[in-house]
Amino acid sequence: MKRILVPIDFSKEAENAAKVAAQIARKTGSEIYLVHMLELPVTTVDPAEMNTISSEPQIIYFMKLAHEKFEKFIGLPFFKGLKVVESVQFQHAFSGIIAESEKNNIDLIVMGSQGASGLQEMFIGSNTEKVVRRSKIPVLVIKKEVDEFEIKDMIFASDFNKESKTTFQRVADFAKLFEAKLHLLYINTIHNFNTTKNIEKRIADFMGDFDFSNYTTMIYNDISIEKGILSYARDIDADLIALNTHGRSGLSQLFNGSIGQELANHALRPVITFKI
Repeated sequence: MKRILVPIDFSKEAENAAKVAAQIARKTGSEIYLVHMLELPVTTVDPAEMNTISSEPQIIYFMKLAHEKFEKFIGLPFFKGLKVVESVQFQHAFSGIIAESEKNNIDLIVMGSQGASGLQEMFIGSNTEKVVRRSKIPVLVIKKEVDEFEIKDMIFASDFNKESKTTFQRVADFAKLFEAKLHLLYINTIHNFNTTKNIEKRIADFMGDFDFSNYTTMIYNDISIEKGILSYARDIDADLIALNTHGRSGLSQLFNGSIGQELANHALRPVITFKI
């Protein structure tokens, strides 16, 4: 890992994400790219005159204000000693974040979200949801302030099909980075029931292709996948939940169509997603 991108809107949530990114950067020797998307009112900018945008007094004012906020933000103590690159872009937040991550060969995107409502915003139409759904790069979502980002127990919730193998090495590498124990979690529900024997064989076949030993397996019965993930995460006091995404369908394949209200309201733990 060499480059970490943190979208910044100068909110407390963005600061929480940046603080975690800084801790990961120290562990990996990475550079941090802070990007602020300046979405101006449509009446301010004539799309036909974008080449002359710097000549607009109002644009200059907003740009100056953003850089002043950046100067204060980068002065936060957890950035000390790290290489931090700042950027202000005139783009819509979602498309701009994706473009910046691709342009700078970013290895990880770290984004903030709002506490108990975090995943609700994350998965229902927000910029974070769009980034999670479309980013080819892993996205780590932070919902609350984390003083010490240490991962001892990391859940990988999956159905362990062949498609999920395409991302698992990155999941395993992230666990190795923190020397974390990986908990392979299969949620068995009445609507998607499978026998223990079949699930155990599926997970064993899945792991047979990987050189990774620091893991446990758990088959957890619950009334829904989202409730099962939450319950097991509480049971082991997990530090991180890892999930796959499926492009435009987001997490729909994993969660049978939608993220339930229970998960949306109560998953306060950090979540990292890997696109299949």
